[in-house]
Amino acid sequence: MNPYAKSFKDLFVWQKAHDFVLDIYRLSKEFPKEEIYGFTSQIRRSSVSIPANIAEGFKRKTKSDKARFYNIAQASLEETRYYLVLLKDLGYLHSFDLFDKIEEISKMLDSYIKKLCL
Repeated sequence: MNPYAKSFKDLFVWQKAHDFVLDIYRLSKEFPKEEIYGFTSQIRRSSVSIPANIAEGFKRKTKSDKARFYNIAQASLEETRYYLVLLKDLGYLHSFDLFDKIEEISKMLDSYIKKLCL
């Protein structure tokens, strides 16, 4: 964690998660129109939940409250990871970059949560 962070935007994990969401939006623009209420809305919703919960957790006062929101972000991350697996298996995803990015965010969140729980 960044002890000098004045805003959630100063957190490296939030920055990585936000960039990931932008990647998801770019990717989902390419999905077939029939997926607008399927994959498109689902993966966008779950990915946006990651940085949103990090931001909400940032302003929580207690360590346990902060950890709870970071854990919710982690759960949304895992939901998004599943959508990426499904998209890859269905042939909508041809790159592994997003898997690398989501893994990095997951490790960062794990580290934040562990640090809070010490």
